[in-house]
Amino acid sequence: MSTPYDIPEAPEVLDRREGPYGEVVLRRHGRLLQIIANGCFLMDTSDGRSERLLVDAALDALDPDAADPSVLIGGLGVGFSLAHAAGQARWGRITVVEREPAIIGWHRTGPLAELSCVALADPRTEIVEQDLITYVNETSDTFDALCLDIDNGPDWTVDEGNEGLYSPDGLAACARVLRPRGILAVWSAKPSPEFEGTLRNAGFQQVRTEEIPVARGVPDVVHIGVRPG
Repeated sequence: MSTPYDIPEAPEVLDRREGPYGEVVLRRHGRLLQIIANGCFLMDTSDGRSERLLVDAALDALDPDAADPSVLIGGLGVGFSLAHAAGQARWGRITVVEREPAIIGWHRTGPLAELSCVALADPRTEIVEQDLITYVNETSDTFDALCLDIDNGPDWTVDEGNEGLYSPDGLAACARVLRPRGILAVWSAKPSPEFEGTLRNAGFQQVRTEEIPVARGVPDVVHIGVRPG
């Protein structure tokens, strides 16, 4: 993807941690900040369009009469989704589940704080340090929307343990934390017709895929489904 930044040849490692799920690295590449997990590129600060669409798609799909809807965001990442949600007055509560303590620390006191400090100071925001799969299986809380951005998509997970989240059982757990007519929105680096079928087979309705054009290659997408009322 082309960007307006001048990119030097070699990135600079700002921090490297051994976390509960392996190595997590924060790098600076020119003006970009990048997160790498176990050698796999996760995301950078070059373009937050798809993360914003993830939140917008969930909000737009909600009942317009829903008062103070709540959103659960799976994955803090570089903070685009959180910052965008906090910039929308309609959300009544914003909960972010992030399993890597290093990423949370980079947002609270590190280089990523400039992207998320306003959102973190918002009284509607709560950060939960926990694995999302564990959270959706154990929490007693429910939400109007669930936005998933913890992998590169259903077909390209960060680690094998995440694959179950996109299975029928995993999607049943996602539906469990959604209120009736709640929205599930899943970011992916490429379209996945097979995942659309899995969503329908798991009972989600009004399943659709919204594309985010990119400069080269296949578009990013957001898969959307509605929990039955």
